[in-house]
Amino acid sequence: MAEPIIAVVGRPNVGKSELFNRLIGSRIAIVQDEPGITRDRIYAQCTWNGKSFTLVDTGGLMPGAREPLIKEVQKQTQHAIEEASLILFLVDAREGVHPLDHEITHWLRKADRKVMLLANKVDNFDRLESIYEFVSLGMGEPFPISALHGINIGELLDLALSLIEEWSREDREEELRLSIVGRRNVGKSSLTNAILGEERSIVDSTAGTTRDCVDSYFNVGERRFIITDTSGLRRKGKMDEKVEYYSSIRTLRALGASTCALFVLSAEEGVVDQDKKIAEEIQKAGKASLILVNKWDLIKNRFSKEALRDKREEFRNLIRKELYFIDYSPILFISAKDRKGINAIFPKVEEIMAQFIKRIETSLVNKIFHEAQSVRPAPSFKGQQLKIFYAFQDGTCPPRFTLKVNSTKLVHFSYKRYLENTLRKMLGFTGTPLIINFSKK
Repeated sequence: MAEPIIAVVGRPNVGKSELFNRLIGSRIAIVQDEPGITRDRIYAQCTWNGKSFTLVDTGGLMPGAREPLIKEVQKQTQHAIEEASLILFLVDAREGVHPLDHEITHWLRKADRKVMLLANKVDNFDRLESIYEFVSLGMGEPFPISALHGINIGELLDLALSLIEEWSREDREEELRLSIVGRRNVGKSSLTNAILGEERSIVDSTAGTTRDCVDSYFNVGERRFIITDTSGLRRKGKMDEKVEYYSSIRTLRALGASTCALFVLSAEEGVVDQDKKIAEEIQKAGKASLILVNKWDLIKNRFSKEALRDKREEFRNLIRKELYFIDYSPILFISAKDRKGINAIFPKVEEIMAQFIKRIETSLVNKIFHEAQSVRPAPSFKGQQLKIFYAFQDGTCPPRFTLKVNSTKLVHFSYKRYLENTLRKMLGFTGTPLIINFSKK
């Protein structure tokens, strides 16, 4: 069996994200005194007493709501309930039984899942009489906790895992973590849904709909992937909301935790300044990357087949010019909305990952760098010239090379760029940054 999934559900503002963060031990879900902050469902892998499970945080349930975005939140939560092995149904011990609690109870009964009723925000664990009014929900005896203060959390995990049947994890290949990054409203969530074949992330025409980073697990052949849909990055000066600021921080963390970034651009708008900033973040993080030009369907419909070929080449040249610091990244033209070009993404990712972990024999590394030096010696500085004595690869992910030289002060950035380009010309390294360090012999 696959590892179990535990979903945290409840009406808005009962402390679901606070409990989620407490259980996983880090601040992944956004916590703020504003109902409805969590819009998508958020996944995290957890281990307790040697047992692993996947924890899911969901948006607040409001059965009967008619607003389109709220209905989408309900849909996401319904998905989480359907795939869960155990539901942690959270209620507010301070406010008592709420009419929405009864409606959620009805929903959970139809789902036919194991449910554990949790009375959160308990102030006094010596006087628990008040929480027993929740017995009227028909979900068994309420279990008292305080997510804010971490009280009864260990006991909660012990009991929760005992309610799930024993499982064994299947042997599988190491998971590959991808992050979908880009500025706001370029179609990152639409791409996630197109990849997964379901509406896992909420898609709305409003820029910035995804505030949290949403993890999704799926397989392509025998390879297991985790894909993270991130919130759109904006310039710091334009971050008015505190929530948006935290979302941006989580996006950068998601990029840092990933192995490969799927960098989404808009075919409608071309390359703008914010795209350059994001490309810099990808390069700075040392991540493999694949550039995806989304909404290509909007361009495709305006041109003939021959003109479209020219337009594609023009766009490709624009990307190479404006995003020169990641000019090693392959470019694919896609339409997430029409699911066009999606099947080409993962073979390309596998190709990139092969380059990301590639290791080269020391004899070949030395040969390439010495020949590069012979073809184009380094420019002299104050009568001295850079000499490369010895070179070797000292790491992967991304590939790292060390060159022993006569003086590191003689290394000019343009010559370093020349050596990197030579290495790529000889060995490829498509989609991955290269790190070349110089040290004195």
